[in-house]
Amino acid sequence: QVQVVESGGGLVQPGEDLRLSCAASGSISSINAMSWYRQTSGNERDLVATIISSGITNYADSVKGRFTISRDNAKNTVYLQMNSLKPEDTAVYYCNVVVRRLDRVTSTYWGQGTRVTVSS
Repeated sequence: QVQVVESGGGLVQPGEDLRLSCAASGSISSINAMSWYRQTSGNERDLVATIISSGITNYADSVKGRFTISRDNAKNTVYLQMNSLKPEDTAVYYCNVVVRRLDRVTSTYWGQGTRVTVSS
């Protein structure tokens, strides 16, 4: 089995920065992609940023230039550095990992979510 745990959410003021972390553990052979999604009440879960094993990244237009996704392959951890936060960034942020397990099965796992609130 694979566990995914996020951390780093909280309450910040507009213009401030915050860093989220997500660590995957368990029966992991390799991790293909690691992503952050966010969801607000009544809305779908939207992709924020993705980083694949080669290091190539992709961002939603709304966060380009403000958010940076990175990963530490040795720790099976992905980070989301969020700068110049805006009230519209308020959401629950979820980590998603695509894992090739030790039994050679590739599957997707989600974390429990971490809440980010941007408000003065």
